[in-house]
Amino acid sequence: MIEPAKHGMPSRRKFLKMSMATAVVAGFPTIVPASVFGENAPSNRINVGAIGVGRISRAHDLPGIWQFDQARIMAVCDLDVHRVEAGKVLINGVYAKQTGKPYDGVTGYSNYHELLANKDIDAVVISTPDHQHAILAVAAVRAGKDVYLQKPASLTIAEGRAMADAVKKSGRILQVGSQQRSWKQFRRACELVRNGRIGDLKHVEIGLPGDPSGPDAAPMPVPANLNYDAWLGSTPEVYYTEMRVHPQKDFGRPGWLRCEQFGAGMITGWGAHHVDTAHWGMDTEYTGPVEVWGTAEFPTHGLWNVHGPFKTQAVYANGVTMAISGDFDNGIKFYGSKGWIFVTRDEMLSPTAAPGDKTTLPPLAASDPKILDSVIGPNEVHLYYSEDQHGNWLDCIKSRKAPIAPAEVGHRACSTCLIHHIAMKTKRKLRWDPAAERFLNDDQANAMLSRPQRGPYIMQL
Repeated sequence: MIEPAKHGMPSRRKFLKMSMATAVVAGFPTIVPASVFGENAPSNRINVGAIGVGRISRAHDLPGIWQFDQARIMAVCDLDVHRVEAGKVLINGVYAKQTGKPYDGVTGYSNYHELLANKDIDAVVISTPDHQHAILAVAAVRAGKDVYLQKPASLTIAEGRAMADAVKKSGRILQVGSQQRSWKQFRRACELVRNGRIGDLKHVEIGLPGDPSGPDAAPMPVPANLNYDAWLGSTPEVYYTEMRVHPQKDFGRPGWLRCEQFGAGMITGWGAHHVDTAHWGMDTEYTGPVEVWGTAEFPTHGLWNVHGPFKTQAVYANGVTMAISGDFDNGIKFYGSKGWIFVTRDEMLSPTAAPGDKTTLPPLAASDPKILDSVIGPNEVHLYYSEDQHGNWLDCIKSRKAPIAPAEVGHRACSTCLIHHIAMKTKRKLRWDPAAERFLNDDQANAMLSRPQRGPYIMQL
């Protein structure tokens, strides 16, 4: 692999052009494989760097990109050097299998600033813990990279707003990983709702899975392979224990998902998906509720401290109400004046099912099955069509058209989840101004729109 331009040396793209030109001048045969000049020629491919190569990256984001010939993952970055090496081995192995030849074209980084400085990298996929999302996205678009950003979009509403503004100013393509928008049943459900097939929309119920609390965890020595201070990033300094971070021996579910220091728990973890779908069907993608209230149980001991059982409710300016709880089936249920529609992912189990009952929920259901057979006419609302979230992102990088889940939409879904989380904390009804993104007459709640940031990992505004 040709290294980035250094000390007068050519970049990979310049090297390719120079090599082909030299071949013609020297009288070498000018016939090369057609693929070199085609849509997926090396000079036309989108070079991608992966920042964060843990569980969600390996299982979802990397496979989502390497399936497309128009992209090539050429770099990985992680604060755990073992994961850097594992990422390189994984990606090199995939490309070796695809090409039928030995492959060693992936560069490893332990500092994302160095990855972003590589001019041969066109785009990055950010698959880090939640507290790093917005900060890395801002740095990436300012470095001229297009971005695929794992949800939720941010740790706080203030960070999310800064991220969305930075993307707009930069003109880069940012896709939020709200992949339900690229699943046919979610688009179908939202189109049916938007076109009045259940009458006037009145209420939306969102069901989320739960997360149990855990035991206390004693301090442990920081592994030599992990830059723990940088992993904590802008959040407060706390002692290392493996249960707080990620497993050292495998790529199992990491403990940070249950620590409020790094995220808000399932209200943003799954909530960012389901609220986004609800907003799609409600036609409220660029706004949020005007009132929100609710209650939640929080652990009183143990390392993991995100919310437990909860129920929150909200009202939108158009009068539609929303309720979110783990007591509902995992999915989104739209209630209208003439019926209801329920949509969920494939193979979801009901939380109210009897122990051992493996009966799955229908991915798409309605109060009257005839609703689901309704034909959307040519003059009715047809929502953005995408068959694959990563593929849509790559297509939009080339076309420069807006992706199916742009930064502002992802921010509004995430901020709505965070508003619900603040309501859990304050335990009172809050009034929200979606335009100003401030609570009305509530200094305590407004103080929760941001968090203090620890240097030197502060978002540069």
